[in-house]
Amino acid sequence: MNAPSLPRVQNDLARRLFLDKHGLAAPPKGSGKGDDLRDVIDGIGFVQLDSINTVARAHHMILAARRPAYKEKNLKLLMERDRHLFEHWTHDASVIPTEFFRHWRLRFQRDKSNLAARWRNWHKNGFEGKIDAVLKQIDDQGPVTSATVGEDEQRSNGGWWNWHPSKAALEFLWRTGEVSVCARDNFQKVYDLTERVIPDRHLHMPHDTGETLDWAARSALDRLGFATSGEIAAFWDLITPAEAKAWCQTALAEGTLIEILVDNIDGTARKAFAFPETLDTLATLPEPPSRVRILSPFDPALRDRKRAERLFGFSYRIEIFVPEAKRQYGYYVFPVMEGSRLIGRVDMKALRGEDRLHVRAFWPEPGVRESKGRLARLQAELERWARFSGCGDVSFEKDWLRTA
Repeated sequence: MNAPSLPRVQNDLARRLFLDKHGLAAPPKGSGKGDDLRDVIDGIGFVQLDSINTVARAHHMILAARRPAYKEKNLKLLMERDRHLFEHWTHDASVIPTEFFRHWRLRFQRDKSNLAARWRNWHKNGFEGKIDAVLKQIDDQGPVTSATVGEDEQRSNGGWWNWHPSKAALEFLWRTGEVSVCARDNFQKVYDLTERVIPDRHLHMPHDTGETLDWAARSALDRLGFATSGEIAAFWDLITPAEAKAWCQTALAEGTLIEILVDNIDGTARKAFAFPETLDTLATLPEPPSRVRILSPFDPALRDRKRAERLFGFSYRIEIFVPEAKRQYGYYVFPVMEGSRLIGRVDMKALRGEDRLHVRAFWPEPGVRESKGRLARLQAELERWARFSGCGDVSFEKDWLRTA
């Protein structure tokens, strides 16, 4: 007897589902502040932080792509005044809803042993001997930065492995939950004792490892729509691949999870897990608006480069560390989305001293025509980002429109 065939999700529906889960399927409207901004961040799970400010920093671009009314101060208010967000590690430094803080206790526990063992080899300066001194300084004097701890210690211009002992101790305390980021000052982290940063209602919530494992897997899949166990583990980077795999097998046996086939853009298909109710939503998925959106390279819809290539046929890598002569596109190139397609990439930079956003090049993807309507929508989006970055005009290289 033949085994029953798996439900199959066509590529166009898979892309629409994925974009819907990532807040890119609905018209980008809303206040972009307060409860509306909280809902956006909760919906996508977290927002990755990044220091590169070619146009605007990644976290601001991620939010402004979904809420054009968003202002940079709105995120600061949610985190530093209202404490609705806290900063910690997912796959990278991110802002995360504070209601999830209790689940990060699992990371704190694991990092306390895992990081200590590794950092002893990397930071051979005895950072552990500075932990008590750093904690006492914060307790006595209030918030600190890496520049205001260990002021008598030798500084280094090398990489993170050459941090002076007190800076390494401070970062270790943050990674293990003893201190928290209470503010950013010109993007420099400011730390305070965790009990002074995280509201009591979240700080004292009980932590249960089994509950966190279930929450991490379930909430990741809910925000991905469909995923392998490895993709589920990687979403928050809070549980191991083995733990995610075990969760999937248990949920599969209980009937709360199903296996499906997801069509890639090249006609192949890939197995994935999904909640049964997800299939019921496919017929009512919104068609993403036809407007053009320029996205951050760190947008959550693109964070998994392999998934973006499978679903959209869009191959992307950041060329910051590629020598200029060997770059295919540019130092920091922004993906461009139209509807449910990724249609190209643009190299642009805010020249604030000259009050203009300068566009060096736009490369359309193969098969994308440079029609008048599409170029008008791209122009409107470039003008929007110029305003967002504080520039009054948009300028173009003579050969800015490249061929596919």
